[in-house]
Amino acid sequence: MADFTSRNGGRPRRLVLIGPPGSGKGTQAQILADQLGVPAISTGEMLRAAVAAGSDLGKRVRRQMSGGGLVDDPTMAELVRERLARPDAAEGFLLDGYPRTEGQAATLEEILAGRGQSLDGALLIEVPEEELEQRMAGRGREDDDQGVARARLEVYRETNPRLVGYYQRQGLLREVDGHQPIERVTLDILAALGEAR
Repeated sequence: MADFTSRNGGRPRRLVLIGPPGSGKGTQAQILADQLGVPAISTGEMLRAAVAAGSDLGKRVRRQMSGGGLVDDPTMAELVRERLARPDAAEGFLLDGYPRTEGQAATLEEILAGRGQSLDGALLIEVPEEELEQRMAGRGREDDDQGVARARLEVYRETNPRLVGYYQRQGLLREVDGHQPIERVTLDILAALGEAR
């Protein structure tokens, strides 16, 4: 697997994690954030917090998420734009849960360009589907009941090929086998980033 470095020079620090629900993106984001010294930003956690707060945004999000669908693009763009403007993300970030579609990827590119920045890489964590269903069933989250979990996987299957193609065309995509121990997945990601120790 070839290494890649930041388009801005130096180590890659603006990264997105792509993968199906239950692939371990959140776990890897937390580990890698410590390794790379950048914040792990989970849009899923941000959306769940909005729902828990019961705000107008939260109510809108709850309606959209309850059937396993994606939150609409304008809402997601607003959420991501605000989060990336915070001081802790000025030098980089690990974005987990966004973008999920080719359109959102283009929006993220525009958000970063408006800040004089660009994405350094997109990491695709791949896991067999039967393993994903087992993992999601074991998480016990409200949005992971069997019907919703299947709906989320179906949405992922429909949208992911175009998203992956988008990042492949830009030379930003690196694929990692997520069906192995957590520590091994981390090492493989770091190797892809040229950060192996």
